[in-house]
Amino acid sequence: MLKSILIKDYALIENIQVEFGKGLNIITGETGAGKSILIDAMGLLLGERASTEIVRKGAEKSIVEGIFDIEGNKKVLSLLSENEIESNSELIVRREVFLKGTNRCFLNDTPVTLNLIKEVGDLLVDLHGQHEHQSLLKVETHIELLDEISEDHSIIESYRSKYDKLTTMLRELKELTKKEYDIKERKGLYEFQIKEIDEILPEPEEDVKLENELKILENSEKLLTVANEIYDSIYENEDSIMGRVSGIKNKLVELSKIDNSFTEKVNESESLFAILSDISEFVRTYKDRIDLDPDTVEKTRIRIGLLNLLKKKYGGTLKSVIDHREKIGKEFELAENFSDKISELNKEINSLRKECGVIAKKISVNRKSLAKKVKKEVEELLVNLGITDSNFEIRFENQTAGLQEENFIIVDDKNFICDANGYDKIEFFISTNIGEDAKPLVKVASGGEVSRIMLALKSILAKSDNLPILIFDEIDTGISGRIAQKVGHSLKSLASFHQIIAITHLPQIAGISDYHFAVEKRKLGDRVVSNIRMLKNNERINEVAKLISGEKITKVALNSAKELMNLS
Repeated sequence: MLKSILIKDYALIENIQVEFGKGLNIITGETGAGKSILIDAMGLLLGERASTEIVRKGAEKSIVEGIFDIEGNKKVLSLLSENEIESNSELIVRREVFLKGTNRCFLNDTPVTLNLIKEVGDLLVDLHGQHEHQSLLKVETHIELLDEISEDHSIIESYRSKYDKLTTMLRELKELTKKEYDIKERKGLYEFQIKEIDEILPEPEEDVKLENELKILENSEKLLTVANEIYDSIYENEDSIMGRVSGIKNKLVELSKIDNSFTEKVNESESLFAILSDISEFVRTYKDRIDLDPDTVEKTRIRIGLLNLLKKKYGGTLKSVIDHREKIGKEFELAENFSDKISELNKEINSLRKECGVIAKKISVNRKSLAKKVKKEVEELLVNLGITDSNFEIRFENQTAGLQEENFIIVDDKNFICDANGYDKIEFFISTNIGEDAKPLVKVASGGEVSRIMLALKSILAKSDNLPILIFDEIDTGISGRIAQKVGHSLKSLASFHQIIAITHLPQIAGISDYHFAVEKRKLGDRVVSNIRMLKNNERINEVAKLISGEKITKVALNSAKELMNLS
C-alpha cells in the first residue's frame, strides 16, 4: 500500500504531501489543475526517467518521496535483502532530480541505481494510463497474467524445477564441449606432469617438516656435544649439580629439625631436585636419538631439493603442487573418457527434455482451457465497462526448434523452443468494434480502453494478483451514465483486494470512493501552483455535485451527489 507521497518543486507543484488509505482513492480536479502532473510524479517514483524540465522554476531540484507498506511482501523484501538494504514494514522510495541534469535515487535512505528503483516499482505498483509503466502492454506478462488464475500452480513449479535442472546440464555440456579440444591438446602435458609429481609423491606440509629435520641433522654434532655437557654437569661430574643440590637438601633437613621454618625450603629443594632430574632424563634420551649418519643428511637435502623443484614449477607452495595434481588428474581422466562423459550427459539431457515436454504439454492444455473461460469473462465485463462489441482473444503459438537450437524440449517426438514458462507463447488480442479483426493488445491506442481492459482482467485475477497497488488514469474516457456507474462498481469491488488510486471526472465513480482528493490550482504571488487535499464529508458532496453541474452548484446537483454517495 502507498501510505503517502511527498512532492516538492515538481512542475506546478511547490510542496504537497498526500496520505492515501486502503481501498478506493479517487482524485478529481479541473482540466489543467495538475492531475496529470501528480500521476507523472508517481511514475517518477516507480523508476521512469526524469527530465530537468520537471524542476519548478526558481528551484534547484525536484523531490518525490513515497512511503510504502511492504509488510508481508516477500518479493520486495527479498529484493531489498539481496541488495543489502535494511528494511522493516515500511519502504521509503525517494527520487531527486537536479536542474543541472543529475538525479539521485534512494531506498530507505540508501543510494541505489535507477534500475533497482524500477525493479521495486514493478513489484509494488501497476500504473495504467498514458504511461510506460503498464504491465498489460508488455507481451511477456500475458502468460504470467493467465497463469496467475490457474488453480494448480504446483504443475508449473514442477516443470520449472526440471527445466532448471535441464538448463544446468546444458551449460555443463556446453562448457565440456568447449573444453574438449583444449583438454585433448593438453593430455600429453598432463600425463608428463602427473608422472613427474607422482614420482616424488609429496605429502601436505612435508617441506616444512623436512626443513626442521635438516636443521637438526646439520647441527647434530653440536647438539650431541652440548647435550653431553649438560648431562655431565647435572649428573656425571664429581662436582655435579645434582650432588650439590642433594647436599644442600640434606643440610636444610638438618636445620628443619631445629627450626621448622626451614620445612618449606626442604620441600622447595625437593622440587628443584625433581626438575633437575627431569631435565637430565630428557637430555639423556635426546642425545641417544641423535643420528650422525651423513647419508641421512644428504637424503634429506635431496628430498627437499626435489620438493622445491616441484614448488617452483607448480605454484610456489607444496599445497599448490598437490592441488594442481588433483586438478590435472581429473582433466586427464576426462580426456581419457571424454566420449563416454558427453554421451552420458546427452542421455540425461534427452531424458529431461522428454520429462519437461510431458509436463509442459499438460500446462499448455490447462492454459487453453483456462483461456476460453477468461475470454468469456473479459468480454462480459467489458460490456459492463462500455466496450460492448469486444472480441478478446488469447492466442497461443509455439515454435519448433531448428538444428542449431539448444534450448528445447521434446513434446510428442517434436522439438519445441522453450523457456521457464514452457513452450507456449501467449499474446492478448482484441477488437472493440464489430467487423474489425482482433489486433495485438499492445497496439491498442486508447489509454481509456487499455485501462478498462486491464480493469476487466484485474477483476478476474484480483484474488491471485501479487501487485498490491493499482493506479488508473483516464479509465473513464468515453463513458458516462450507466456504464460509468458500472465502472465505478468494478473499481470498488477490485479495491477489496488492492489499493486503488484513480483519476476521474465522473461523479458516478467519485461518489463511491473510500477517500476523495481534489487537485486545485491557485495563484501564489506572480505564479500558479497546484495543490491536492483530502476532502471531508461536506466537501466531498460539493465536489461530486460540481462534477455533475459544473462550477455553479445547484440544489438538484447536491441531491444527486448525495444519492450517488448513498447519503440521501
